[in-house]
Amino acid sequence: MKDRKKDIRALTKKQLQEFFVSEGDKSFRGTQVYEWLWNKAVHSFDDMTNISKETRQMLKDNFVINHIRVDRMQRSSDGTIKNAVKLHDALTVESVLIPTKTRTTACVSSQVGCSLDCQFCATAKLKRMRNLNPDEIYDQVVAIDNESRLYFDRPLSNIVFMGMGEPLMNYNNVMKAVEKITSPEGLGMSPKRITISTSGVPKMIKKLADDEAKIKLAVSLHSARNEVRTKIMPFNETFPLEDLKEALEYWYSKTKSRITYEYIVWKDINDTREDAQALVRFCKYVPCKVNLIEYNPIDDGNFQQAASEATNMYQDMLERNGITVTVRRSRGKDIDAACGQLANKSA
Repeated sequence: MKDRKKDIRALTKKQLQEFFVSEGDKSFRGTQVYEWLWNKAVHSFDDMTNISKETRQMLKDNFVINHIRVDRMQRSSDGTIKNAVKLHDALTVESVLIPTKTRTTACVSSQVGCSLDCQFCATAKLKRMRNLNPDEIYDQVVAIDNESRLYFDRPLSNIVFMGMGEPLMNYNNVMKAVEKITSPEGLGMSPKRITISTSGVPKMIKKLADDEAKIKLAVSLHSARNEVRTKIMPFNETFPLEDLKEALEYWYSKTKSRITYEYIVWKDINDTREDAQALVRFCKYVPCKVNLIEYNPIDDGNFQQAASEATNMYQDMLERNGITVTVRRSRGKDIDAACGQLANKSA
């Protein structure tokens, strides 16, 4: 069987330079190709216009560029854009552009499906097929940046890893993508504008701190009581709140960066004063802020948005304890692009 061609974006700049030297060319040619691949994000060797046709053909003979393709784009009535992104092996993930008056945010995926089992999330109902490669994550950001410029006349300003998958279960590839996104040789974005959202994998949160990542950290919390959290997020039995607390304290001790807790209040699940008091206690461990997020149904009826009185009770209790809290209204619900809905009704 003929060997498959290697994806050229799996090579480092140094490896590209060494490849050209081995072909009897100059090392700077590798630098040129690297710039085309990342800074200019081309998907075809033919677009590398400052390289000779012979060299381009040689690259085609040896490599491929396994780029993504936006297979379907949907626009919400509130301006949100959802992309169904086709990968080189015909698998699909979704990414979202969320516009506001002052910025545009890319919500990107890190896995096909998800490694975890949150009961309220559409993505978790899909089997995890595989991790995304760094270039596939990078391409989602490039596609949304292009859409931001086209439809909103401004470059992408923020990135959140809140799409399909648990980013800390694809740690190496996610961090390689972040490195490319923030590099002057890539997109040159500030790491402070990137948030990694995790359901809470203590070991990997500590690794993130040890690696001195400059990104922001968000935790999908939803309950500060183990018995409740395990029911809605069964992996909590393996990674209980005590371990999560320790990891977050470690994160803050190393980074001095406050944490965002994402929290949905559901009817008859976590809508009591006891639940809110538990969240207040959890928030006292490290400096943090809380986003109370509107629930977006995934059609199984097991989870329902709590009454506004319950959300108001949470907000009041948090504020009285000096904890910053924001009530977030979901965007893109009419196209199933809101938080927790990705992969719910994809074509």
